[in-house]
Amino acid sequence: MTSAGTPRAFKRDGRVVVVGASLAGLRAAEALRAEGFTGSLTMIGDELGEPYDRPPLSKQVLTGWVRAGGTTLPRRRGLDAEWLLGVPAGGLDLATKHVRLADGRCVPFDRVLIATGVRARPWSVESEAALDGVFVVRTREHAESLRRALAAGPSRVLIIGAGFTGCEIASACRERGLPVTVAELAAAPLTGALGAVIGDVAADLQRTHGVDLRCGVEVTRLEGDARGRFRRAHFGDGGTVDADVAVVALGSIRNTEWLRGSGLAAGVWGVACDTGCRALDVSGRATEDVFAAGDVARCPHPLYEDRLISLEHWANAVEQAEVAAHNMVSAEADRRPCLSIPVFWSIQFGVNIKSVGVPTFADEVVVTQGSVDDHRFVAAYGCRGRVTAAVSFDSAKWLHHYRRLIETAAPFPPRCPMPDQPADARPVPVGLPGPGLLAQGATAVVTGRTRVSAASGPCTGTGGRRAG
Repeated sequence: MTSAGTPRAFKRDGRVVVVGASLAGLRAAEALRAEGFTGSLTMIGDELGEPYDRPPLSKQVLTGWVRAGGTTLPRRRGLDAEWLLGVPAGGLDLATKHVRLADGRCVPFDRVLIATGVRARPWSVESEAALDGVFVVRTREHAESLRRALAAGPSRVLIIGAGFTGCEIASACRERGLPVTVAELAAAPLTGALGAVIGDVAADLQRTHGVDLRCGVEVTRLEGDARGRFRRAHFGDGGTVDADVAVVALGSIRNTEWLRGSGLAAGVWGVACDTGCRALDVSGRATEDVFAAGDVARCPHPLYEDRLISLEHWANAVEQAEVAAHNMVSAEADRRPCLSIPVFWSIQFGVNIKSVGVPTFADEVVVTQGSVDDHRFVAAYGCRGRVTAAVSFDSAKWLHHYRRLIETAAPFPPRCPMPDQPADARPVPVGLPGPGLLAQGATAVVTGRTRVSAASGPCTGTGGRRAG
């Protein structure tokens, strides 16, 4: 800010640094050039190689339909950028306007975009995580290593965690004909993302397809043999399971550690932003030269009481990147907010699961269309008497209808648009778990407000807190 309190004008031939060579980082860089930015553009990434698409890693790559190396994101235009790959960012100095790299180099900027995303949450015991046969899935290298292990025909695969990633990997294993055990601490799969009602449906779907699903259990120890190969898992209830492969699917960790001491409102839930993707400082004030987009950003949405929401959605990463890029090079009067309704999809056991809105911002859910027993239905979510989200199983064509209901704050429960409403349709509690399990399975989490708010209620996700 200038001494007069007005934003500094940004020169379109200035210096922009994008930290995170990710989907959000690439799309933001492309949008900057499309917006007429002609200045210096630097892309920083901790992985070697150009940005790639992550959704196929837990789906088509594991079944062999797509090569891990074939997931590079297409370029929509030339970037004329400097690429600094294979080295992570180590710090951000707002006073001198430099990004410090882990190798000690400093990269100056006029404006910077934070798009560092998330990483897979590892198994908590380092020696056990290092056993041959224990995997996580986040990078291309992770997915390719696991694909090779599955192609070798293990006697059994253990998947620890039944969020979307864990369920998709279980589906890929069953498609290969492999015996699979899924261990989940919650009462059912997908509970952290979609609640108990849909979780029960997901559990039935898994068991119908031959998954040995064990819910309400904790994996306490991974055991290896004398050669350091994983062989057995021990459960908190005293049980064990023998397997050759273990996949740790316990959610993600947002890459914000490098921002400690920067003065930004950044923490375990990500970087707090305003609706225009400007990062907030620790006092809750929007910065002028620092923006964030993608999985690492947490932004408010007016349809959800302006609460900060962390989203791990492909479409959200693209939209936030384009909004951030536009706002980085636009005058304040020309800036725009990011207000799209979140959309997410998954394919499991041949069923297309798609959601619109934020299911974790709800206190009730009702099946409005179709048949739960047939795994073909739509469920609507509500908070304090209005529609806030919807989830479909093999019924995605109806979600445009529910999207309109969300956008117009339509009354909950909604009317069914077709004569296939179940006779016993009635709202029930959504059944979301506590914050700890939400962190391990949800792709959309309501993380609080930028100011202190009232104590946590049924529709407030993890409750109010200060930014960061």
